Amino acid sequence: MIKVAFICVHNSCRSQIAEALGRHLAGDAFESYSAGTETKPQINQDAVRLMKQLYGIDMEATQHSKLLSDIPPVDVVVTMGCNVECPYLPCKHREDWGLDDPTGKRDAKFIKVIKQIENNILTLKERLKVM
Repeated sequence: MIKVAFICVHNSCRSQIAEALGRHLAGDAFESYSAGTETKPQINQDAVRLMKQLYGIDMEATQHSKLLSDIPPVDVVVTMGCNVECPYLPCKHREDWGLDDPTGKRDAKFIKVIKQIENNILTLKERLKVM
């Protein structure tokens, strides 16, 4: 099965959301991982709360902040829009989703980013079917 890594610098918010939604919405099409060049002690608590509220997904039960070296080799790398030098990970295909970091913002901004990730996951799932 195709392995997809969602990459951000801290692996605490957008990449974690993408990993969770990838498993939830596209687990039949690809394996989802997330990682970063640094870790945080916990996943962003607003992301955790909203993912539970919107999808019934408890990210803290199944995920934790990981370094690039903690995940297996992958086929596809999706960077979230790091606004700095995005982490590099070898792969066959790479793309950047250019998402703003919602950390510290109101729920409406978080939900907008979550919905963008959901849409991007579903689009990626369809594209990977023909790759």
